[in-house]
Amino acid sequence: MSYVDLVIDERMVATLTMNRPDVHNAFDDRMIGELRAALAQIRIHGEVRALVLRSEGKNFSAGADLNWMRSMASKNYDENVADAGELGALMWELDQLPVPTIAVVQGAAFGGAVGLVACCDLAVATPNASFCLSEVKIGLIPAVISPYVVRAMGSRAARRYATTAERFFAATAAHWGLLSEVSESPDVVVAQWLETLLKSSPAAMSAAKKLVHDVSHSPLDEALIGETARRIAEIRVSAEGQEGLTAFLDKRTPAWHAETTDSSKPPTDGKNG
Repeated sequence: MSYVDLVIDERMVATLTMNRPDVHNAFDDRMIGELRAALAQIRIHGEVRALVLRSEGKNFSAGADLNWMRSMASKNYDENVADAGELGALMWELDQLPVPTIAVVQGAAFGGAVGLVACCDLAVATPNASFCLSEVKIGLIPAVISPYVVRAMGSRAARRYATTAERFFAATAAHWGLLSEVSESPDVVVAQWLETLLKSSPAAMSAAKKLVHDVSHSPLDEALIGETARRIAEIRVSAEGQEGLTAFLDKRTPAWHAETTDSSKPPTDGKNG
């Protein structure tokens, strides 16, 4: 049985579901590998418009699997570097996925699961969802997820929760920026987000996502100003840029709207899609 399920529907919306509810979707090296393989498949597919990351059961994810943690204790330094590198690669690949990503959180999101949420562009949780950077309680640190958690929450909040390992709930997570919204009906919020995303140019959304990443990691100088001018010129003359501008001036719907279809149609298995 697979630990994750990937489905791509007729709208080209991918849903990636962690499916280990019996262990609260705790992840080990196998789940990490399957999540990375699914993300690679989305990249290869090339036509996916958005990704929804979710999980089965009461909890989003309890973090690291206990048996996986036991194996860490018996590994030497080099083996632990390689092991942690796999989780780091998963976070990077999710963060850098060129399509909009949405995390849907219920129940607990502990340890590395907080990193998964932080890597997504949008995140919604139920009001009773809880979060915890729990690593220091067992003598560890939230190392590989820290770049994404610090970026999402800010260094002040991240320092507090990484050192105290306090459990905090959805309202606090939203206050610090880890969540975009808190809702009793997260699926309604996701549907609204997808409706909005599917109206926008796929190429422009991908370029905008990369733009924000690059600008946030660059000094505000002459080189950056020139680079932003180059990027807007590049997308203006691109196929979708020309289509979008022409459609706007002609007061018509751009062509990519026609690419979306009725979401009530049966989805396709991502492995075959």
